[in-house]
Amino acid sequence: MTEILVNQPVTREADAPLDPPAEYTRLREDQPIVKVRFPNGSSGWLVTRFDEGSQVFTDPRLSARRPRHDTPEGEVAEAGEDAPFDAGFVMMDEPEHGAYRRLLTARFTPKAVQNKLQPYLDKIVDEHLDAIAAGPETFDFVQAMALPIPCLVICELLGVPYEDRNGFHEATVDLMDMAKSREERDKGAHWLIDYITKLVADKRRTSATDGILAELIHKTDGEDAALTEKQLIGLGVLLLFAGHDTTAAMMGLSTLTLLTHHEQREQMLAHPEKTGTTVEELMRYLTIVQFGLGRVAKEDLELAGAQIKKGDLVVVAMNAANRDPRAFTDPDTLDIDRKMARHMGFGYGVHACLGQNVARAELRTVLPKLFQRFPNLRLATPLEEVPMDFTGTNYGVRKLMVTR
Repeated sequence: MTEILVNQPVTREADAPLDPPAEYTRLREDQPIVKVRFPNGSSGWLVTRFDEGSQVFTDPRLSARRPRHDTPEGEVAEAGEDAPFDAGFVMMDEPEHGAYRRLLTARFTPKAVQNKLQPYLDKIVDEHLDAIAAGPETFDFVQAMALPIPCLVICELLGVPYEDRNGFHEATVDLMDMAKSREERDKGAHWLIDYITKLVADKRRTSATDGILAELIHKTDGEDAALTEKQLIGLGVLLLFAGHDTTAAMMGLSTLTLLTHHEQREQMLAHPEKTGTTVEELMRYLTIVQFGLGRVAKEDLELAGAQIKKGDLVVVAMNAANRDPRAFTDPDTLDIDRKMARHMGFGYGVHACLGQNVARAELRTVLPKLFQRFPNLRLATPLEEVPMDFTGTNYGVRKLMVTR
């Protein structure tokens, strides 16, 4: 296979902001595994088909410990001691990854989310809808719901005091916004590290029992301590910003999508049992991780004809893989009745998003409640004028002006 170095596609069509860059279609058909330059100028392999992408995420010869490829030009952030925070199990391979993740799995099962989180989620969503109803007819959905709901949910999960949520949100935005300088993003990261460090100390000092951090402190303080202090703090930071930014982006994009797909929206409202499949299809159709997720080859290997060398970075463009016609019939159509066994909207394999059931619960709650409460909700600006986030780790809507 000839190695051809091209730039990773990043530009979306102005009249089709919900679709991945059009260049992915050509690559997926002609060069499904190709050498590319990533946004920061580094190079590696890009995978655009579903089956080959699945192999990357499940092949033990490929390591989750990898450099960042989605930072601004000239920046190559490495995982390790110089990283803004301990990335924990996100950068771990088996068996360490599995042991670490098992500390958290029980807290994120569908049953745990339904029993412990759903009542709180219903309450805060209704409160925010009440506030929208009492406010101006035209409003920014991102500020009104897409940002505060995930923030409150993750803070509830971790036991973060309500009064601290604004500082957390601002730091998270700084950390995830790739349009900002490295200095600005590091400032956000360090604020979060300092905050979580203090929060962990406060919970330990007061023997608090609320939230995941408090539960993990007790486990860490026990006879079979599994987490170091640095890991505990790093885990708190990771869950905070990961649980906030990703769901906020998905909530804004999902709302925009349903506003522009009237028939699908009406089907969801007329048949509440379709809410779950609607959310799964939105996850596949939108696939918010903008520049893909990477792995590093631990040895020389061959992948669908490509000769991967030890140390090479291999990135799966999940938004391209989730539109692969080999895996999905008519993949560029939003179909809430789609029958599918798997997609990459939450990643894939053992590193699939730990909080995916929380994200599902938020979307399954917000989307039907929003359109039931405001059945005439509509865009206040033309679709092509909606400002999108082309630079962040996650693709999303910067502002979504709507009229109720």
